[in-house]
Amino acid sequence: MFTGIVQAKGTVVSIEKQQDMAKLVVSIPVAYLEHLNIGASIAINGVCLTVTQFEAASKDVVGQVVFDVIDETLRLTNLSELKQRNLVNFERSLTFGTEIGGHIVSGHIQTCAKISKINKTMDNCNIRLVVDPQWMKFILYKGFITIDGISLTVGEVFEDGFMLHLIPETLAITNLGQRKVNDILNIEVDQQTYSIVKTVERVLAQKTSKFT
Repeated sequence: MFTGIVQAKGTVVSIEKQQDMAKLVVSIPVAYLEHLNIGASIAINGVCLTVTQFEAASKDVVGQVVFDVIDETLRLTNLSELKQRNLVNFERSLTFGTEIGGHIVSGHIQTCAKISKINKTMDNCNIRLVVDPQWMKFILYKGFITIDGISLTVGEVFEDGFMLHLIPETLAITNLGQRKVNDILNIEVDQQTYSIVKTVERVLAQKTSKFT
């Protein structure tokens, strides 16, 4: 589990496509790799991945983490579009006693959205995202959403998408500051909202079936 509070921006060292998977290598400041173990969970652009290898000697400033990304994950997320030197959002898994500054995030991406418009000013940045309309019932004004692993608040909503209103701090500590129109972003909707909507739909479907 994660909080959606990005700890650092990592840099893609390489992504080697193989038959049914890809080997992803990300460099990150060693401070974020302390007490890391093989098998640990790390969110890369909001995707929960398992550490298969890492190098972080005490004298080094930057370490490297290796992940095996299966074909299903590549198909459902924007990790398939990563290239060398791309910046990715990095968050280690939640531990007991950690302050939850965002919201509970599973790291299981449900869909992707495309940036259709970006409007930057000195004080903020407004981003318009387009998403498959079937997901809009889970995306509510002022509700939680996770974008590339970042816990954010939903702005205005439309039939085919929604707005994000970002402060400079968010742009500085995440990769959203480098995003452009037509870029694809990973989406994880709020799990509580998802569960409530699905439960209501199931109950209504059961009641309707009794009268047909």
